[in-house]
Amino acid sequence: MTLQGKVALVTGGGSGIGRASARKLAANGAKICVADVNEAGGTATVQQIETAGGEAFFIACDVTQAEQVEAMVEATTARYGRLDVALNNAGVGGAMTNADKLDEAVWDAVVNVNLKGVWLCMKYEIPRIIQSGGGSIINVSSLAGLVGFRGNSAYSASKHGVIGLTKSVALEYARLKLRVNAICPGFTETQMVDELVEMVPSMAERIQHNAPMRRLGQADEIADAVVFLAGDTASFITGQAIALDGGASAQ
Repeated sequence: MTLQGKVALVTGGGSGIGRASARKLAANGAKICVADVNEAGGTATVQQIETAGGEAFFIACDVTQAEQVEAMVEATTARYGRLDVALNNAGVGGAMTNADKLDEAVWDAVVNVNLKGVWLCMKYEIPRIIQSGGGSIINVSSLAGLVGFRGNSAYSASKHGVIGLTKSVALEYARLKLRVNAICPGFTETQMVDELVEMVPSMAERIQHNAPMRRLGQADEIADAVVFLAGDTASFITGQAIALDGGASAQ
């Protein structure tokens, strides 16, 4: 158990990559705060962790609201006494439309959750992780943070922003034993991708055709990378944007 005695906070932990990561972090010994706007999903994740013998609790949190983010971090440290790992995963997909047709309210919603939300989480996580002696922050970007995403400019812009934010913060805290990295999943079997295909049915064939491995990723595969970056075996890795995309960004 490589994370024995560690405490991890996972936003967007009620489904998909967040849920899979919370479960794997717990399986490796970490105590988990599962945060999400979806109480039913977050509670279900906690139940799955506890059923497997792990320790976790749920807190509702909208990552665009500073007071809720601060309360989430404080609740974690109040319950477990420390914070070592944060997976800033909460995100939304936006609308599939060209930039000139995009509604301003959709732009604001996507950027607020995907980019501002990551910054707000780090704002309150950083002091607590440093207080605990250092640790690891993992921000969830996307393949769309490495390359353009036709028809979803707001999402791509927000995920590119996550990478720039990650690199900047990694440099700021490199000497304080705080590592900050981003992961960039490609198309993965999650609810978000299901919703994307519902909006644009032709996407299903395009995703499969353009993937070098001719398949989607699995949430558990992304979670394995999260566990690696959270642990001491990744002690010399910071400021990186790591593609977990089956080779898609190599094309």
